[in-house]
Amino acid sequence: MKINAIMAHAADAPLTCDQITLRAVREDDVKIDILYCGVCHSDLHMARNEWGVSQYPLVPGHEIVGRITETGAQVSAFRPGDLVGVGVMVGSCGRCDFCQQQEEQYCEAGFVPTYNGTDPVSGEITRGGYAQSMVVNSKFVVRVPENLDLKAVAPLLCAGVTTWSPLRHWQVKAGDKVGVIGLGGLGHMAVKFAAALGAEVTLFTTSAGKEQDARRLGARHVVISRDAEQMAAWQHRLDFILDCVAAPHDLNPYLNTLRANGQLVLVGIPENPHPAPDITPMVFRRLSVSGTSIGSIRETQEMLDFCGRHNITADVELINGDEVEQAFARMLKSDVKYRFVIDMQATHWRNA
Repeated sequence: MKINAIMAHAADAPLTCDQITLRAVREDDVKIDILYCGVCHSDLHMARNEWGVSQYPLVPGHEIVGRITETGAQVSAFRPGDLVGVGVMVGSCGRCDFCQQQEEQYCEAGFVPTYNGTDPVSGEITRGGYAQSMVVNSKFVVRVPENLDLKAVAPLLCAGVTTWSPLRHWQVKAGDKVGVIGLGGLGHMAVKFAAALGAEVTLFTTSAGKEQDARRLGARHVVISRDAEQMAAWQHRLDFILDCVAAPHDLNPYLNTLRANGQLVLVGIPENPHPAPDITPMVFRRLSVSGTSIGSIRETQEMLDFCGRHNITADVELINGDEVEQAFARMLKSDVKYRFVIDMQATHWRNA
């Protein structure tokens, strides 16, 4: 069937409304009518082919919330009417060690991305959530708690689980002293989650103007990272730091804030590499620098259940499909608190 979608046709052309063909529902698939889709910075990178891998026409979107309208013959976990979400991946090999351990994000064959990937059955390009509907393998679908604000749930499917996964993997718990670097789409979720887990949260930011918002989100302390005196006052005080900044920066000042056995975990991918850190404090205090990628389906469901219990969602600004290009332009200026979300039901498909 034909559906309306917002798509990029070339790297140097604005996104437009058009129609795509939705594949048939297979026995292990569900069909979802999309209510909301978050706008991730990676959508902009892919639309503009800034990573050199974009396949056009390209339908972005991997922060998807909607309701199931149809299920395949072998699907027993879901039924029509269920409120569900789809995140960054829609497939994996299912056979490697990581898939067997339910860590599909590290699939040795590479997970199938929600858009701009290759469907392993048909060989067709996968299409994302800037659309009216989608068909997806039910194993990569998660349940969304009905009590949450749905438009503000969408970013949890990427920004949320990307910060939740390292907090759980490194077993952050009540009483831990946790630092978060950067208060953007990822950082504001990291602050919320760490605080809800009972940690004492310190936000590192270059902007003094973010202090009030950081405290509203759950930060106990705010440190201006450009202020050498403030940074020196935090020497050897933290157990764990989640670095959410995607621009190259010096890691050494943050390593100095860690106590022995501390972890600095990177979730942002800079355009150019970070300068190599000084290994001396790492050796003498047994510090580690690590990276982490999105989260598994199991972690995503765990996160959503946690959010349902604690009423946690993202801070969002709602737009319609006509406003995606303006949202991209504002994202480049960091002019959003903290995530744009497209209201698919309010989108006018006049160009389709």
